[in-house]
Order: sequence, then C-alpha cells, then structure tokens
Amino acid sequence: MSDKEEMSSDGSLNVTLTLRLLMHGKEVGSIIGKKGETVKKMREESGARINISEGSSPERIVTITGATEAIFRAFAMIAQKFEEDISAAMSNSSVTSKPPVTLRLVFPGSQCGSLIGKGGSKIKEIRETTGAQVQVAGDMLPDSTERAVTISGTPQAITQCVRHICSVMLESPPKGATIPYRPKAVTVGVHAVLAPQQSAHLTKLHQLAMQHIPLPSLGQSNPTFPGLDPSAPTSSQEMAIPNDFIGCIIGRQGSKINEIRQVSGAHIKIASTTDGSAVRQVTITGSPASINVAQYLINLHVAAW
Repeated sequence: MSDKEEMSSDGSLNVTLTLRLLMHGKEVGSIIGKKGETVKKMREESGARINISEGSSPERIVTITGATEAIFRAFAMIAQKFEEDISAAMSNSSVTSKPPVTLRLVFPGSQCGSLIGKGGSKIKEIRETTGAQVQVAGDMLPDSTERAVTISGTPQAITQCVRHICSVMLESPPKGATIPYRPKAVTVGVHAVLAPQQSAHLTKLHQLAMQHIPLPSLGQSNPTFPGLDPSAPTSSQEMAIPNDFIGCIIGRQGSKINEIRQVSGAHIKIASTTDGSAVRQVTITGSPASINVAQYLINLHVAAW
C-alpha cells in the first residue's frame, strides 16, 4: 500500500493504492481477452494500471495500481467480466444454481489481523454490510509473508467489499518487511535427473498421455521403467497443487491418480483441503526414481489441463 495522498476535486481524500490479485490461467486469459483487447479497455476506462505477472505458473499475480476510485472501477470491471464468464458457462451446462463471482486478493499477513478484527468483529461487519463472503487464509502463501483473502458474491457486493477492505488496510499499514508471494512455475523438467533409458520411456508416456491412451502398468517381469528398484531407499517429497488442478490429477473416480501410482510405483497422498487455502499438499513417497516419475506425471496432467 502506498501512502501517497491527495485531495480530489470534490474535497474527499484520494489515495494511490496497489492491490494484488491471485488468478489462475483461465481467469487471466479472460481478463487479457483476444489480442489483449479486454485488459486494454479496462485500463482505459478505469484509469488504473493493470499488470499481469509473466511466467508459466498455473497461478499469476495481477497488480492493480491507481487512485482509489480508479481501482474500484477496475475491480467492478473484472468482477463483471467473471460474472459474464459464469453466465456463458451456465448456458452450456445443466447446472441451475449460479455460483458467485470469486476473487482472491493477496495482503501482507501483518495487516490481516486488522481485517479480521477482535473476535472476528471487523470481517463480520464487512460481510453484513456488503453481502459478500470474505475469508482470510489461516496460513501464509508459500515462501512469503502474505495471505490470500477470498471474496465472493455479486460484482456489486465484491466492489463494495474491496472499498471496505481498502479503508481497513489504509488505517493499518503493514508492519516490518513484506516478502511478496511469487507463484512457482509448473515445470515438466524431470528428464535431467533420470537415466537416458527412463527418459525415453517418459517421452513415450508423454505421447500416450497427450492422446488420452491408458498408461501401461508396472509388471514384475517387465517393469515399465528400468531402474525403478523397489528395494531402493525410500524418501518423501511434497508438492503444492492449486485446488483447481486437483481434479485433473485425481481423474474420474480416481482413475488418473491410480494410473500415476501404478506407473511410478510411488505412494501418493493428497491432503484434504484447509479452509481458505488455495493449494493442496500432495505427498509422494518411494524411491528417488519413483518420486521423479510421479512428479513428472503430475506436472504433465496439470500442464495439459
């Protein structure tokens, strides 16, 4: 949050703010629009600067900077665009109950206490005043001192909610240095740590996965991956997978996750969702080669989604 302040023409206090949103790839694509036309229009009509982080991560940071009114206009336009996307998706499905628009903001953890208020009083007041649902994540986002704040409701309720949140955040500046959250890229880069023979098998697996052909299972006499020695020392590795991508890893009735377990020979456990968290922890246990293969296949399914 910037502390630059000036008086607007009507005499009210006008403040320059920077707000950060966390979005998934599909949401970012919707905001950018064809040839960047949607985001260009939003910038011009709101007067706010809207920047989208680069990278191949499933999550991207969208930074909105400007005078308070410009920011609120930008939020209203983003929420309205998501509302249109939901309506379009519903017209092609049998779902009858309309899901709310949901936005995730990112704030320094040191400010979140003020947003929640004593005994949850402030967040309750914001919910009741605006009609929007507000949730503050209990945990910091990975490798940062920031937390996700999820807002859902109608576009109007969301815009009102952002106004209230901004006034609370301006009254309670962050304490100490903030380590900003930077989404990590999903890499399909396991080849470098596999033997050439295994790498060739993974290339074949990649082709099968792209063609949606069931993956071969491990057989005792002829294992799919030479070098996956079941007697090798086991270890565990954790991966953080965004909630929106868990379904494509599990598959219909667990078909994909069972496939990955069979092919890799690794034990894979997906943690249950925690309130407000945007990611799920996936624990992979097995030999180093089994873990590498399981990670590769998980990344493959995420990247292909």
